Amino acid sequence: MLKEPLPADEAKRLIVKAIDSDRVDFKQVHAREEMTNDYLSMRDVLRVLRGGVVEPGELLRNTWRYRVRTSWAYVVVTFRTEDNVVVVTAWRIKR
Repeated sequence: MLKEPLPADEAKRLIVKAIDSDRVDFKQVHAREEMTNDYLSMRDVLRVLRGGVVEPGELLRNTWRYRVRTSWAYVVVTFRTEDNVVVVTAWRIKR
């Protein structure tokens, strides 16, 4: 069982582990809609998660959420388990 909120470096380690194990869940309707709206593919989201900076966890609706940012996009994830990451939403930074 995860003891949240996770430190950013631990969240990053678990995110990368989930990517490497193909345990990133894109099933949330909101996430898929927002990805489509901003022309983000699953591959784009995985690039952000692998290469981005994890911000401190934020408790929202009894769930810890972690923003991962790059210079061009944000992805918000939550942990279903230590091995399973759920993409909550994603958006491209408007310039």
